[in-house]
Amino acid sequence: QVQLVESGGGSVQPGGSLGLSCAASGSIAAISAMGFHRQAPGKLRELVAGITNGGSTNYPDSVKGRFTISRDNAKNTVYLQMNSLKTEDTAVYYCFAEVLTAGRDQRWNDYWGQGTQVTVSS
Repeated sequence: QVQLVESGGGSVQPGGSLGLSCAASGSIAAISAMGFHRQAPGKLRELVAGITNGGSTNYPDSVKGRFTISRDNAKNTVYLQMNSLKTEDTAVYYCFAEVLTAGRDQRWNDYWGQGTQVTVSS
């Protein structure tokens, strides 16, 4: 069993900053990619930021230069720093991790956090 627990988020005015973190725990042998998606009301879920276990990152143009993703492999934790937030960043943010489960029946699975609300409003 693998769990992803998110923390952070909240409400902020346009131009402000927020941080998210997501810790993975449980029967983990290894983690490959980690990151965050978001979903706004009436819209499809979209990738916000991703990071490999080697530290390579990717961002969509909509957040490039404003969001920064990082991870602590020793803690199985990924972080997202969001600066210069805009109203269109308002959404529920979900972390994800590609996990190789530990034990005799090892396999790669994708796991998701519970989601945390980010609201940008004046």
